Amino acid sequence: MKSLVCIFLFFISLTAFSQNNYIVKTEDGRRVLLKADFTWEYIDLDVPRDQIPEVKPIKSNENACHVQSNFIEPELDKKVQNQLKKGRATIKHIKQKVAKDFECNPEDIVLLAVKENKKTGTYKFCANGEKVTYKRIGHSVAKKIEVF
Repeated sequence: MKSLVCIFLFFISLTAFSQNNYIVKTEDGRRVLLKADFTWEYIDLDVPRDQIPEVKPIKSNENACHVQSNFIEPELDKKVQNQLKKGRATIKHIKQKVAKDFECNPEDIVLLAVKENKKTGTYKFCANGEKVTYKRIGHSVAKKIEVF
């Protein structure tokens, strides 16, 4: 019986010691308190002046697109577009989403290239003079993010 009580007390004390809070330092020099209940908070709210990363301006010519006035948009598969009407994912709906994201009219959005089938699609647009790519998976449409 004594051995069971000792084992029980050992495990209780083990769990008590295992729930420590840790203080870690981020890349920008701030300290963060990591709590045992999987939450965290900043200890230092201000970033040290010497640790603030320098922001590089984005080159305006990187993603610039220049569309000729007589440019004709590529034709889309009518069967696929008819099927996408049910989920509101036709090219008209995608252009409205792009226009909302770039704060312009849907008529100003020009479709440059497209690869689509029933399940997925990749659409390249020129919006406000900038090349953007949107992906569709099923009826969900989102801006394509390039990692590298």
